[in-house]
Amino acid sequence: MQARDVMTTAVVSVTPDTSVRQVASVLRDNKISAVPVLDKTGALVGIVSEGDLIDRNASERERRREWWLEMLAEGRGLSPTFLDLVRSTDQPVRQVMVAPVQTVSEATPVEDIAQLLQQHRIKRVPVVRDGRVVGIVSRADLLRALVARQSS
Repeated sequence: MQARDVMTTAVVSVTPDTSVRQVASVLRDNKISAVPVLDKTGALVGIVSEGDLIDRNASERERRREWWLEMLAEGRGLSPTFLDLVRSTDQPVRQVMVAPVQTVSEATPVEDIAQLLQQHRIKRVPVVRDGRVVGIVSRADLLRALVARQSS
């Protein structure tokens, strides 16, 4: 079994200029945990996951509270450091994405993909053909393939 047999082909992506806030919405709206970052030509330049977004700031609840406080204060009376943290969700995703990105081809055996994920401590890997993302293989995809293989 190869990557082409297990990959998810409906790939949602963002650009390096997409704001961190917009990326969080894309992840939430599509019920996914990461997206590849593609440049204007469609070339893969990075990947960003929920972990990349969450780890850099306070918890989601704290971020919402900070945004609310900023709106009430209208930019006055709050610490500049505090305001910088609140505004950081508007920074472009290029500042938090992981690059370079581990990739595989459509012909990569699933066993090799599983080893790659474990070795690099990652949860998904883009599948690339001719420099373009054509799919993503996640740990969940590998698990489904394993279950299907055992059921056969």
